[in-house]
Amino acid sequence: MKDKFDLLVVGGGSAGLAHAQRASEYGISAAVVEFAPLGGTCVNVGCVPKKLMWQTAHHAHQLHVAADFGFDVAVGEHDWAEVKRRRDAYIARLNGIYETNLGKRGVTTIVGHARFVDANTIEVDGNRYTAERIAIATGGFPIVPNVPGAELGITSDGFFALESMPQKVALIGSGYIAVELAGVFNGLGADTTILVRKDGVLRDFDSTLREELQSAMADNGIALETGVVPSKLTKDSAGIQLHAEDGRTFGDYDCVLWAVGRAPNVAELNLAAAGVTSDDAGFVPVDDYQKTNVEHIFALGDVTGRAALTPVAIAAGRRLADRLYGGMDGRHLSYDCIPTVIFSHPPIGTIGLTEEQARARHGEDVKVYTSSFAPMHYAFSEEKVRTAMKLITVGDDERVIGCHMIGDNVDEILQGFAVAIRMGATKREFDDTVAIHPTSAEEVVTMR
Repeated sequence: MKDKFDLLVVGGGSAGLAHAQRASEYGISAAVVEFAPLGGTCVNVGCVPKKLMWQTAHHAHQLHVAADFGFDVAVGEHDWAEVKRRRDAYIARLNGIYETNLGKRGVTTIVGHARFVDANTIEVDGNRYTAERIAIATGGFPIVPNVPGAELGITSDGFFALESMPQKVALIGSGYIAVELAGVFNGLGADTTILVRKDGVLRDFDSTLREELQSAMADNGIALETGVVPSKLTKDSAGIQLHAEDGRTFGDYDCVLWAVGRAPNVAELNLAAAGVTSDDAGFVPVDDYQKTNVEHIFALGDVTGRAALTPVAIAAGRRLADRLYGGMDGRHLSYDCIPTVIFSHPPIGTIGLTEEQARARHGEDVKVYTSSFAPMHYAFSEEKVRTAMKLITVGDDERVIGCHMIGDNVDEILQGFAVAIRMGATKREFDDTVAIHPTSAEEVVTMR
């Protein structure tokens, strides 16, 4: 194997693979270093297997709704182990596809753990490799808090290793992972509780989304415990108990899942040898062009601590290659106005400023439009899953600077509207767009 390249990418996840493959298309000699299966968090223990489990719980819900449309549906027990077997096989196929694609593009794969020797050299299991440029794309890992008995809990990584579904589950955390995995457990029949430090879930999101999701969770039977600061976990024959700093005890659980954030994978990189700085949390700061403090070393994806989303990582990696090797001077990713979806039950789609952020920034120039309704999907159902939507506008021309929605299919609806919002569409232009009827999506262009 050769030991000199134009580009070395440390990390074979979404960001690293996107950057290396795009660079190779410009004739660049590139290598990717990875010790785990290719695809990173997203493919192996993130977006992809998560969405498959979301679909599993979604099918359970649809089987229930089918009776409202005249079907005599008899549903037996769910086979978690069979879903895991199929999911693991699907992921393994993806790992193979990534490896094949790297080979087709002439990108070298180096298997092992990388550490810097100097600013142009890395060492992988005793072998040294040099490059003109190096990109750090090592991603992150789930945090386990430093409290007694913390090892009795699992993380999102452990969720995907479960061979059977626990019957009573506690999820500690208030973000994406907590609400998404709680929806899966609950949708498949587990007694599910979310425990949060403050007053609710998704604190950084628009208030409408938070309130509607918490209402839906309550309707679905998910318990929400607030003001819980964990002090320790214990276990006895009855299960796992979570003890809070205020003296409360919660349990007994078959499974406790920590969803309290993620940290950057940098401990083994020896960044100091390359002169690369990191912040107090270990993340690698970059400028608008993904450059670290070292001129020829770049960082991409979750390791930077910016917008930890797979499409963001991919976009940043490709744009960096376009700029460095494709002659596209100035090309870079704008981190403003990024659309994202939370695969809760029901799902959430959001882009742009929240109402709170918009009012803080623009004051009286903000105007808000809302809609709340029961989709036709539940026309025959006594139990309805409501949809809520909100448009945030600013200025005399009412430019749309935020769109927030929760309900069935909003994960698919948002993408097209995200294009319009990034292009600076106004409320009048939304209004002038003919609605597609009857759909939930039409509500976005008919709000008054």
